[in-house]
Amino acid sequence: MFSGIIESLGEVVSIVPDGSNIHITIRSSISGESYIDQSIAHNGVCLTVVAKSHDTHTVTAIHETLSKTNLGLLRNGDLVNLERSVSSGGRMDGHFVQGHVDTVIRCLNVTEEAGSHVFEFELPANATNLVVDRGSVCLNGTSLTVAGRTEKGFRVAIIPYTFKHTNFNRINEGDQVNVEFDILGKYILSYLENLLPNHSTLQKLIQNL
Repeated sequence: MFSGIIESLGEVVSIVPDGSNIHITIRSSISGESYIDQSIAHNGVCLTVVAKSHDTHTVTAIHETLSKTNLGLLRNGDLVNLERSVSSGGRMDGHFVQGHVDTVIRCLNVTEEAGSHVFEFELPANATNLVVDRGSVCLNGTSLTVAGRTEKGFRVAIIPYTFKHTNFNRINEGDQVNVEFDILGKYILSYLENLLPNHSTLQKLIQNL
């Protein structure tokens, strides 16, 4: 379990194909403290450390992971958002993040507004009910608050600190980011879909919430 509060930026230093999988080696400020079999979120994807050195760690992304995330787009020199799992008894500063990315979504627009940066993202048709105003969403492993819905998706506002200390400062129009929708919203939507198999009835109920 993660919180969506990024601990460190890691630099990709090596990508080695292995059949349909890839081994990714990353250099970061937390790599030296990592240990074999540790779970670390990379751009929001929970991956297991399989090797390490004094300043790097290596993880393996399998075909299933690559098909649903942006990890297959990584190149040497790219920056990755990193977060170690939440420790028992620690503060939950963001929101509950599983590290199980739902899909990738496209950045439609980036604007600067009085020091902050506003990013607009496109939502797939089957996910429009999973994002609500002032709700939580996890993008590239970062816990964010939805600033508003748009015609094609939603907006988030990135404060200067987050912009500087995550890879949001490298995201441009057209780029793909990992998204994990709020787990509570997914459970509620699944429950309603099973309770009300008539989709039109479900839509009317959601619209009235």
